[in-house]
Amino acid sequence: MSIAAHYLGEAASDALRRGRAVGVGSLAILSAELADADTLAALETRSRAGLIITARRAAVLNLANQIAAAAPDPEPVWVDRPDWLDLAGSRAVADPVLDLATPFKGPFRTRALDGDAASARAAIALVKHAGLIPAAYAVPLAGAEVAVSCPSEAALALPASVARVHISSRARLPLASAEDSQVVAFRPDDGGPEHLALVIGNPDVSQPVLTRLHSSCLTGDVLGSLKCDCGPQLHAALAAIAQNPGGGILLYLQQEGRGIGLLNKLRAYALQDQGWDTVDANTRLGFEPDERDFSLAAAMFKALGVSNVALMTNNPLKVDGLAAHGFTVTRVAHDMPPNPHNAAYLATKRDRQGHML
Repeated sequence: MSIAAHYLGEAASDALRRGRAVGVGSLAILSAELADADTLAALETRSRAGLIITARRAAVLNLANQIAAAAPDPEPVWVDRPDWLDLAGSRAVADPVLDLATPFKGPFRTRALDGDAASARAAIALVKHAGLIPAAYAVPLAGAEVAVSCPSEAALALPASVARVHISSRARLPLASAEDSQVVAFRPDDGGPEHLALVIGNPDVSQPVLTRLHSSCLTGDVLGSLKCDCGPQLHAALAAIAQNPGGGILLYLQQEGRGIGLLNKLRAYALQDQGWDTVDANTRLGFEPDERDFSLAAAMFKALGVSNVALMTNNPLKVDGLAAHGFTVTRVAHDMPPNPHNAAYLATKRDRQGHML
């Protein structure tokens, strides 16, 4: 794929995040989360827009028994919008947080994607990459006014299967738990958010390096939320590395909410308030239980000369993710005691995601 095509995929994701219509493959699409009456009307100048949702969301809405929707995951589903399915009603289809407020939805009619299948998959890839609810209004691209258009394969290549990063800056950063520390900032080549490595002491990269992959958690790391164990895990990892004679490295990855973004994580919290566990909350939103890209961590470690790690984690996906990129990985247990607010969350991670707790 050409450099120009890659750029168009990134540009389309950015335009969607700004609430603009974009072209992807054979379709013109608009974020279901950000659409308003004016932008939806502009999209529908020639035809009524359908609503593309993920197969996981379609299953929640009991649409998977319709022939047109009975495709294997991750095939998205096209929901036709009759006149009665207005902007507010469509938003309720897309956003599961509104399910209890609007329990009686439908009846809905789906249509087969046929020649639009790749474009529909690309549409979902774009809205996910933009950190939006994974749902989009869609009309045929011909004659539609869009901010930018990209080939389906460019959208489906986001993020790249093998991340590429470069070191942007490096500085001394004394920490409360580890005064002999440096921060190394990485900028990914795809224009995504920056990521950090905290290098504590002087780790010997010819030996297994004590490490931790920590996904950012604003609510836990900064605000002290008791809903998760992220804050305690972060500080315990920093303390363990500081106490290790050989030091080590903590990667701080901007992959909030297991890769779904801060706002979608807060929507997942709202679903948990309604009684769903952390896995069901993600899938009801239309996401996978874990959307993180561990090739980022692999690229960062390689830039630091690290190929053999003693990884503090209870998540087998992290071990497998690094091993898939050629790393030698030894797991080091890293579990925190539960509290009354996160005991069920930790049990779900153990029982449904295979965390070794």
